[in-house]
Amino acid sequence: MKKIPKIIFIIIMLIAMYAPILILGFYSFTTSANIGSVHGFSMKNYVTLFTEESLINMIIGTILLAVGSALLATLIGTLGAIGAFYSKKYSAGFINTMNQIPVVNADVVTGFSICILLIVVFGMSKDSYIPLVIGHTVLSAPFVYLSVVPRLKQMDQSLYEAALDLGATPGIALRRVVLPQIMPGVVSGFALSITLSLDDYFIASYTKPATFDTISTYVVNATKGSQTDIKTALWALSTVIFAIVVILVIVMNLSGRKDRREAR
Repeated sequence: MKKIPKIIFIIIMLIAMYAPILILGFYSFTTSANIGSVHGFSMKNYVTLFTEESLINMIIGTILLAVGSALLATLIGTLGAIGAFYSKKYSAGFINTMNQIPVVNADVVTGFSICILLIVVFGMSKDSYIPLVIGHTVLSAPFVYLSVVPRLKQMDQSLYEAALDLGATPGIALRRVVLPQIMPGVVSGFALSITLSLDDYFIASYTKPATFDTISTYVVNATKGSQTDIKTALWALSTVIFAIVVILVIVMNLSGRKDRREAR
């Protein structure tokens, strides 16, 4: 009986989190223009999603931006975590503190600051993609850092020292000993960076060229317009993204369980 309230609470939380997404997915397979009435089932929204040129260009551009900025953020965050881990106590503490500031800072402040610094102060062209890439890299790198640091703390410290004693250079020891040990954290940070880039609106809205849209900025602009087909196609896009995320989470969990069984 003591478990019943806990179970009810968990069920309520799951419904609150997933019911809106499932409802949106349901309506993406209908011909309804508004949520609340079902006029028939159809794949029209998915056809529009994968045939409308503006939607295709937006999706491809968003993916390229997410992957590119995630690669940069993963490189910077990983090197920063390794550098802080092997630094002296006060240096490591200072780096950890500075890394926490972008994490808790509002995205709108980050986006506006980068816009002022690069476009206003340095005179960079508003049509350049550099501010946008830098903005998403700055957004994601601290989270990569936070993903890698726990793996470094779990690592057997004697392995790196043993590699040096056996004649390996610091670079070789880093590539062949440290990186394989922290790779799960690096991969997690990379995946999180892609998610943050796909989800961001404020930084992109301040730093993107006028002719470029990410998923977030495109959705906001589309909801203000009168193109019903585009709006309903975005329901299909949301459903596809959710399905991909669910599949990736399942694959990662199964892979993690397999690794733990092999470790035993």
